[in-house]
Amino acid sequence: MSRTYRTIGINLKGVAMGENDRLLTILTREHGLIRAVAAGARKHRSNMTGRSGLFVVNDLLISPGRSLDRIKHAETLQSFIGLGHNLAKLTAAQYLAELTLIQALSAQPQEELFELLTEHLIRLQNAENHRVLACLVHGVYHLLAIAGFAPQVHACCFTQEALIPPADLKWRVGFSFSGGGIVSLSGSSEVQGFSAKPLPVRSQRPETNLTETMVAELQATEYQTINRIKFTDSFSTKIDRYLNATELIAMQSLVQPELSQTVSDVHSTAWLTVERLLRAYAQYHFDKPIQSAALIDNCFNL
Repeated sequence: MSRTYRTIGINLKGVAMGENDRLLTILTREHGLIRAVAAGARKHRSNMTGRSGLFVVNDLLISPGRSLDRIKHAETLQSFIGLGHNLAKLTAAQYLAELTLIQALSAQPQEELFELLTEHLIRLQNAENHRVLACLVHGVYHLLAIAGFAPQVHACCFTQEALIPPADLKWRVGFSFSGGGIVSLSGSSEVQGFSAKPLPVRSQRPETNLTETMVAELQATEYQTINRIKFTDSFSTKIDRYLNATELIAMQSLVQPELSQTVSDVHSTAWLTVERLLRAYAQYHFDKPIQSAALIDNCFNL
């Protein structure tokens, strides 16, 4: 690498360093995850103060160092100041940032991850307050998808029977972390009184702002995941969670590049159930706790 290099990156984490500096963890398009010192960022009236803030996208000139890179120059391209004006939005953004940091790689391009994260931050910032939780869950699912862990939500992960939730308040479907998705209870004796009738899946072709490549990958990943994660041939694998019809409708909508207004208006209790399920599922597969998720419980304690 040359003495200096230029890249575009978004600040995902910042900690004080020394008396006046700030150490930033930055997701860049071209070089993946980097850690760089923003000299003087904590000085009063420093032009780096705003540019070193969280969720600020900068055009950066970086000078490599032996242990840490240093920011020589930064020009702000985009900032998400609206997130800081709403606690729920800020907390949701930190949640997505933490999931991004868990999977981001260093020293190699991460353009797709960069684009996905910034797209969902835009959606969070622009979301109406009652849709923030749905936007968060949508972002979590897409980040799981790009990591290769998107749960299978349209068909039983063991029998491959297509499942569409009926208008039945007693209907339930299981979810297996190790199996990688939903589990039909029609062939399981674990829950008495519940059944899941397989029905054909309806095709949909929604409009989206994401690239066609990203759309295709998001839709395909759900069915590829089952071959990538831990799997058992036994149908009696432990069921970790149960979902009702409304919760499964919400979860199945996550595969789409954009949430429809009807789906995003599903009651927050359903979205909170799905968020907690995906949180536990992500922690299972990444083998790491999502620390910022604890604040979600406070923001959306319904």
